[in-house]
Amino acid sequence: MPKFITLLGILLLASLSPLAQAERLRIVSDDWAPYIYQEDGQAKGLHFEVASEVFKRLNIDVDWVFMPWKRCLAMVEEGQVDGILGLFRRPAREAFILYPDEPLSQVRFVLFQARARPHQVNTLQDLEGLTVGTSPGYNYSPEFNTASYFRREPGPTHAANLGKLALGRVDLVVTDLQAGRYLLRRLNLEQQIEPLPLVIGNEPQYLGLARKQGREGLAQAFADTLRQFKREPAYAAIMARYAESNLAIPDTVEQHDDSTR
Repeated sequence: MPKFITLLGILLLASLSPLAQAERLRIVSDDWAPYIYQEDGQAKGLHFEVASEVFKRLNIDVDWVFMPWKRCLAMVEEGQVDGILGLFRRPAREAFILYPDEPLSQVRFVLFQARARPHQVNTLQDLEGLTVGTSPGYNYSPEFNTASYFRREPGPTHAANLGKLALGRVDLVVTDLQAGRYLLRRLNLEQQIEPLPLVIGNEPQYLGLARKQGREGLAQAFADTLRQFKREPAYAAIMARYAESNLAIPDTVEQHDDSTR
């Protein structure tokens, strides 16, 4: 019996090797405040704090690397990094990404407009003839991505897009509601720019792990630990620090099945 127990223990440790040893992962993301961003050279944000706590509990060290979103996806697909933080689950990505089955948060993509140049937008068709600021590598919905009745103008950063909107260089900007409002506060543009009620996409964001040997166990452990953490006061405290205060707008959701980050 003792020999059997010892052998069983060895096999269990082997199956959980990424978790049984102190491991170091390289995880990429772009700046997407307030979810994850850099400030004075340090990573910060809601997703960053939550994921960091989960990895800490799993005895895993992480190197956080910031780069443009399209490059983030390419690096994961090519196996050059171990994961990517804050993306949507898509069938096309399943071949190279493992998703823990517990999401980090829920995202709502909406349109922002300059208060001085308002637009009546109740559906995507109301964008006809307008120019909308977008972010490279972001796919907001199938209809939005493929529509030919309005123009998309990519910007290098979310902040740059809002700046162009304030200057009248684009008619609207599309981004996540919480991210957009966070940037408006940071850029002191709250009095100039406002969100519109139409929600283009509404779905969960995940950590994505590069498909490598042994990663299934890590994905499951991350999900289990994240679920447990969400039930604790420490998680509520993180959420409270990034919570929107008195910023609610009505949800007018235009249903799509593929709004993607």
